[in-house]
Parts: sequence; structure tokens; C-alpha cells
Amino acid sequence: MPLHHSQFSSTLIDLFMNSKFPKLRPYRAQNLAHVNVAVKLCRRRDRRTLGFSGCDPLGTGVRSNAPCLRGLGFWRRIIKTKITESIQPRLDAVGPATQGDSVTPPKPRSNVRWRIVALLMSLCFISHFNRSSMSVAGTDRIMDQFGIDPVRMGSVYSAFLLVYSILMIPGGIFIDRFGPRRALMVVGFGSAILGAFTGFTGWWFHTGASLVFALVLVRGTMGALSAPLHPAAARAVGNWFPFSERSLANGTVTAAAILGVAISYPGFGALIKAFDWPAAFAISGFVTALLTGLWMTQARDWPRQHPSANEAERALIGNETASVLPDDAKTAGWAELLRNRNLILVTLSYAAVGYFQYLFVYWMQYYFEKVLHLGGDASKYYAGFLQLALAAGMPLGGWLSSKLTRSLGVRRGRGYVAGGGMILSATLLGLGVLSREPFWIVLWFALAHAAIGASEGPIWATAVDIGGRKGGTAAAICNTGGNVGGMIAPVLTPFISSQLGWSWGIGIGGVICFLGAICWRWIDPLRENVPSTLQVRGGCGRR
Repeated sequence: MPLHHSQFSSTLIDLFMNSKFPKLRPYRAQNLAHVNVAVKLCRRRDRRTLGFSGCDPLGTGVRSNAPCLRGLGFWRRIIKTKITESIQPRLDAVGPATQGDSVTPPKPRSNVRWRIVALLMSLCFISHFNRSSMSVAGTDRIMDQFGIDPVRMGSVYSAFLLVYSILMIPGGIFIDRFGPRRALMVVGFGSAILGAFTGFTGWWFHTGASLVFALVLVRGTMGALSAPLHPAAARAVGNWFPFSERSLANGTVTAAAILGVAISYPGFGALIKAFDWPAAFAISGFVTALLTGLWMTQARDWPRQHPSANEAERALIGNETASVLPDDAKTAGWAELLRNRNLILVTLSYAAVGYFQYLFVYWMQYYFEKVLHLGGDASKYYAGFLQLALAAGMPLGGWLSSKLTRSLGVRRGRGYVAGGGMILSATLLGLGVLSREPFWIVLWFALAHAAIGASEGPIWATAVDIGGRKGGTAAAICNTGGNVGGMIAPVLTPFISSQLGWSWGIGIGGVICFLGAICWRWIDPLRENVPSTLQVRGGCGRR
């Protein structure tokens, strides 16, 4: 319906005085010289306001059916008059300093928090690159060079994951005691030193038995020091980001870890071909130390501690983070967190995600090659493509969760993406199992992997928010659940497949994923952790 000029003017007055649009906020309560800017900005938002029919622009009572196309100067004069009549009393109340003097617009936000995300991405990328490099070296050189069978080599691989999972909760306690910055320094420098020592074992030991024993010790210790990696990254995101951006930041950081795994196969393989495997580990350790040194010098635990974070950015983060918590949230230990219903539900949900992802990691190449007979090289390519799809889904899910959080609130915004992504993933996996053509099988599996990746950001953000000041411990508990689910998948999948066939063995992952999605029906990231006064701004308080 055409908009009358009086409605248009009053609408502009309302927008100008209430500053509902971000571009108008710097001009609020300033002198009338800024009205021209408000008119131009609003004109860009709705060009129909400069030409409509059936209007009476001069207020004479005579309406015209012809298009009323007027220049910007004409409308500026009308709007200036309307705004002057509306806000002049308010300007008089403010005083002459506001009317006559030029007010300097506030400085833009420094956005240091996104530099923190870039540093977290580099640490997660190189840490997972180092973690996966052991299997690359074992397959390409070590087993053939030292005559080590796959079972004994598997003990080296398992040493890292076993110790990593056992020490996850102590790692979370360390994060909450000393902060994510120091925790990630331990992870980074520990990974650098022990990664280099992995290579040194190739120079120091010359028999298969002695090498396996040394590698189990080195890689197990590396797993212990790597335990705080993801909980510390999630805690750092919780310290540096408002509610509405945490899912996006966590999804981006986790995607970097998956890229590290994907690139380790060609990247570390190229290093082995160029320098042999001991030197390749030493080079990787040196790069890890450099990146950790960059984190040590550039990162801080809190925005108020960083010299480059200005007031505007600290205000954005401080107004929406759970920096002010009830006393029980501040003093709760890991035992109390284990009794938190919300955290238990998030952990169970992430256990389903871990099962699904490890199912793809350990058995999808075998399924393509041995069950579907797609060929060795093609199977490796397809399995790698699925990991890239997972990495792509993580930041996409975080972005979508952030958008929905602003409009629907934290609970529904995250729940729709995490729970909905898991349900969609289970459905797509079923389509892949039922398909017969390789193209459709790979496509459905890739989409399923991307959908499950979308749940990563909301899950990590929610775990940290539930934990409050113990966010590192809460994230560690959640990650422990993911690792437990991941350890079950490699064993349960071949067992079910031997009894019912591989279609059932792969398909059961969709059933578990669906059960994990149901948990989001009762998960509330804000309950009992954030005061009600923080649940209003930006839609975050909506249930």
C-alpha cells in the first residue's frame, strides 16, 4: 500500500530518535546537521518512499493520482521540519554544548576477538596435523622399515587417544585454574617437543620392539599434554565472544582441526618423501613451536587484559557474556558439573556426534573399498572428501546458529541447529545406505557429514556457557563424552556388520545420531547459569 508522506516522516523520526538501525546509532541525540545523513540512509533502505501515488506532499488536502516523484531536497525540507518539531525540545534539554559543538562519532570496535580465533585455528590445525602424522608415517615408512605389524603399530596410535581421553577432565580443571592461554601454551609447546621426539626415536632406536616401546611412551605423553586443546579453545571463545557469536567462532576453530587431519595425509607424506620421517617430525615440531610462540605473545585470557581491545569491543563482549554469575556457578567444581542435567544431556548428545564422526574416520574407506568395491584410490579420495564436507559444515552451522540466536534466542537458536543438524544427518545417512550408485552414496554421506559438523559449534558453546567460570571443565566433560562415543564406534560397527550386514553396521550410526538429537529437547544453555538481566539483550533471553 502506498505510504503517505506524513507516515513516512513520522517513521523517520521514530527511527532517528530510537536508533533502531546500526548506521543511525552514532547520530543519536546530536544536532540537526546530522538529519541529512539520516534521510540519505533511510532513502537507501526503501527507495519507494521517494515516489508513490495518491499522496498529498504539501498538505493541502488535494490528493493526486499521478506518481509523486520529488527530489531529495524537497523531502529533506519536509523531514527536517518534522524532526525539528519533534526533537527540538529534547535538544534544548540537552544543552547548547550538544547543539552547537560537533560530537565525535565513537570509534569502531577493534575486533581483536577474531584475531584470537585465527590464533586458535592455527593451534588446532597444527595439533591435529601432528596427531594424524603418526599414522601417515606408520603407513608410509615405519612399519615396512622396522618390520612392525599393524597390531603393534595400532598400540602406538591408541596410546595417544587413551591417555588423551583419561586426562580430559584434569585438563579442564587445569584450564579453569590457570586460564586457556597458559593451557594452550602447554598443549602447543608439548606437541612441538614430543612431536620432535617422535622423530628422534627413529635416530636413537634401531629395532622394531624398542621403537614401538619408545613411541608408545612419547605419543602417550603427547596425548596427556594435548588433552586441554579443545576445551581450552572453547573456553577462550567463551571469554572473548558474546552469546550470539560463540557458535560461529567454535565452529570455525573446530573446522581448522579437521583441515589439519585432511592435509596431514598429503602434507606430511610430502615431508617424508623429501626429508625422511624422523626429520619430518622435527620440522613439524619446529613449526608448532613458532605458532605457539605467536599465541603466547598475542593472546590473553580476557578482553580487558589485551592492549588492543578497545572499549567498544569490551562493551560488546562484557554485556552478553556470563561474566557475572551466581555464586554456585562460580564455585561449582567438576563433581557438581557432573550432576548438572543440562551438561549431561549435552555430553550425551556429543557422544552421539563422536560415534558418528569416528564411524566415518575408521570404517568409511573400508566400506567404499571392501564392501562397495569402488577401488583403493577412489575409496581414499571419497573418504577424504567426506572429511572436507565435515570441515565445511562446522563454520556453516556456527554461522546459522549465530543468526538464529539473534532472532530466536540462545536456546532455540542453538537447539535448532545442533538437534536439527543431527536429525538431518541421520536421514541423509539412511539415504546413502539405501542408494546403489556410487555418486549418490558419496553425495548423501558427504551431506550427512556436513550436517553433523554443523552441530559442533553450538555444542561447544553450550558446554562452556553451562559451566560458567568452570567452562573449561564443562567443555572437557563434554569432550570426554565425544571421545567415549568415538571409541565405541570402531568396535561396535564391525560387530553389528558381521551379524546383520554392513548396511546395518553403517546405518546404526544414524539411529544413535537421532537419539542424540532428542537430548536438545531439554537442553537450556542459560538456565541456572546466567542472571535474568543478561537474558534480554539481543534476543538472548527468549526461550
